[in-house]
Amino acid sequence: MLAILRVIALFIAFVVINLAVFIVCILRPFHKDNVHFGGQAYALMSRIVGLNVVVRKDPAIQADTPYVFIANHQNSYDLITICKAALPGVVTIGKKSLKWIPIFGQIYWLSGNIMIDRKNSGRARDTLLQAGEKIKAKKTSVWVFPEGTRSYGRGLLPFKTGAFRLAQTANEPIVMVTASDLHQKVKLNRWDNGTVFVDLAAPIALDDSKTIKQWTEHFHKKMQETFIRISKEAEDVEKR
Repeated sequence: MLAILRVIALFIAFVVINLAVFIVCILRPFHKDNVHFGGQAYALMSRIVGLNVVVRKDPAIQADTPYVFIANHQNSYDLITICKAALPGVVTIGKKSLKWIPIFGQIYWLSGNIMIDRKNSGRARDTLLQAGEKIKAKKTSVWVFPEGTRSYGRGLLPFKTGAFRLAQTANEPIVMVTASDLHQKVKLNRWDNGTVFVDLAAPIALDDSKTIKQWTEHFHKKMQETFIRISKEAEDVEKR
């Protein structure tokens, strides 16, 4: 019974939130804070599914400072969990095909997000270069899922190098955004589905001490360590 009520509540909330975000995006298309607004709005649904999302930001992260955010990508619940950590002034890089999804695709486009053609590696590289120029010109931060796809319980997948090339091109630090384990965490018939920690680490600038490949491996290792640590912390909270 609880699952049925939740599905109904989620459907109503999703329609209402999408309408609200769509109106905001129509009124201020491509505004630098549209993604932040959308992230906060979609995160309201976390309570409907019984999740407590706790975002923890390192004090070294400064407002109105451009960064390249890299985040782990687990499943569809990312929309209502890790996306809550999207700060003002950030846009994401996503698949060009997203714009064809009714309503959500138009919201994604009007939010000022950067769309890449993954089937065309040349165009994708050009888009990353454009993203780097956008960071420099508009002091916009960019959010990237370096795994490139959802992991669905397979652990942290290998990182692609695009985000790190982008950070190097824009000469901006990397901020690592890690959400604790979401795999099979949500049971719609369970009232309390526990806590999800989202950790925003201190910015790290890419220097010449490592190659792009080495930086990619470095951040993968760091995120893996953080993922294990905060997932254990979430488990401990639920046992209390």
